[in-house]
Amino acid sequence: MKHLYKSTAALLLLLSISMMSSAAEPQKTDAPMKEKGMGMGMMENMTEEQKDEHMRSMQEHMLKMHDLSNQILLEKDPAKKELLKNQQLELMKAHHAQMKEHRQKKMQEKK
Repeated sequence: MKHLYKSTAALLLLLSISMMSSAAEPQKTDAPMKEKGMGMGMMENMTEEQKDEHMRSMQEHMLKMHDLSNQILLEKDPAKKELLKNQQLELMKAHHAQMKEHRQKKMQEKK
C-alpha cells in the first residue's frame, strides 16, 4: 500500500510540474501565418468548390507520398530502393515548387 501512495504522489507531482511548465509557455498563434497569406487563412476567400478541389489535390499528393513510402519500406534491393527514394524526392521537389509558385502568385495579386 505504501508503494501505491508513493507512486500516486510522484504522479501528482509530475502532473503539477508539467501543468506549470505548459502554463508558463506563451501560446502560439497562427497570426504570423495569416499576415503572410498562408495557413488556413488563405482558404477564407475560397468558394466551397475551390476548397474541395484544394483538399483533394492535397489528398492526392499525400496518397502518392505514402504509396512511395510503403514501396520504399518493402523494397529489399538497395538499387531499386534508392530509385524509389529519388522518385519520392522529385515528387517532393515538384510539390514544393508548386506551392512556392502559388505563394508568389498570391503575393503579386496583393500588390
